[in-house]
Amino acid sequence: MKTMKTTVFLLIALAITQLTNAQKRDLDNFRPRDQRGVTMFEAPKDTTSTFDGVKVRIGGASTLQFQAIDHENNGAVPLIALGDNFNLATANLDLDVALYDGVRMHLRTYLSSRHHPEPYVKGGYLLVDKLEFINEGFMADAMKYLTFKFGHMEINYGDAHFRRSDNAATIYNPFIGNHLMDAFTTEVGFEAYYRRSGWIAMLGVTNGKLNQSVEETNTKASFVAKLGYDKQINDDLRFRLTGSMYSTSESSKTWLYDGDRAGSRYYLVMEDVDASSSSNFRSGRINPGLSTELTSIMINPFVKYKGLEFFGLYENASGKGFGPNPPSRTYNHYAADLLYRFGENEDFYVGGRYSLVDGEQAPGQDISVDRLQLGAGWFMTKNILTKIEYVKQSYSDFDATSILADGQFDGLMLEAVISF
Repeated sequence: MKTMKTTVFLLIALAITQLTNAQKRDLDNFRPRDQRGVTMFEAPKDTTSTFDGVKVRIGGASTLQFQAIDHENNGAVPLIALGDNFNLATANLDLDVALYDGVRMHLRTYLSSRHHPEPYVKGGYLLVDKLEFINEGFMADAMKYLTFKFGHMEINYGDAHFRRSDNAATIYNPFIGNHLMDAFTTEVGFEAYYRRSGWIAMLGVTNGKLNQSVEETNTKASFVAKLGYDKQINDDLRFRLTGSMYSTSESSKTWLYDGDRAGSRYYLVMEDVDASSSSNFRSGRINPGLSTELTSIMINPFVKYKGLEFFGLYENASGKGFGPNPPSRTYNHYAADLLYRFGENEDFYVGGRYSLVDGEQAPGQDISVDRLQLGAGWFMTKNILTKIEYVKQSYSDFDATSILADGQFDGLMLEAVISF
């Protein structure tokens, strides 16, 4: 209760700050935390500068869901009884600081999340679009196209992470749940971008660790890359296509599908009678368990024609987990979103997402999981979004003794979002 009161008072204070500084909140090369940022991916890159001294932007987000979901399995492992009620309200605090001309810092703190009721830092980074701090005009021609980013940060693997819910930051996600195989992690690393005439190329390297420690381990560096094309063809048509890769050759534990510390939106689904909301805080997701060696690729097309919007995902993850059987495994992930946004400012939308994951579990058993999400949303203002979603998820070919054998959950979710 004390944490909730603190969160509410802080968000009220932040909202007042927003209202009194409404005309001064946007920073250079910044993805807005409201409706304007919904179809953005990487933060924009241009050469316009409004820097006139250090500027601190305080922002945040708060999200609340109502869940009415039922689940079932073959009865080999009893499931916890689910009721219809509200989930824990989640909240984020964002600090974005213009430190110098072309230099910006970002820091996000989870004030409350499914996994942790107490505040903790998600991560942060320093983003450099200019090198004026070295010398005026230093590499000015090259820096028209280059961006450098480093910190303990969310890595830029794939495009799906730009449309996912990040704890309370859910305004970019047209649905309530994230993807079945939720590729997301925060690692200490460096990314270099080159953008020109619609083309984007990125190379990055991380230390492969979610939790930082100087203790010696067998974890080697991980490498990240992205190549794509993103162009507003005309007033009506936008096209984007990217391919991404993440690879680590040796690790004590990989985090790409196990790195979200905030938690799933489907509370306690397919959990046993002794479960708590935080015991398996990623319930409903699929982790391929490629823990010691991992190479993943993701391809994402995005097309927006007037109000019609398509986002696709194909992902292939291969590598090794703990134990000898089998020594190498592969998972495939397919997903497609189709939305129609309408209204004077596209304040309303309806749409659906279908996802499928198939792969080989550690015992060598081929399994598959599929999910259907049908949803609608209303931007009451550019900072306030309400959503409704019907979700149905089915588990196929799991061992008869597994809690997921003949498993299924389905039902309705409601979500209210404030983001600024």
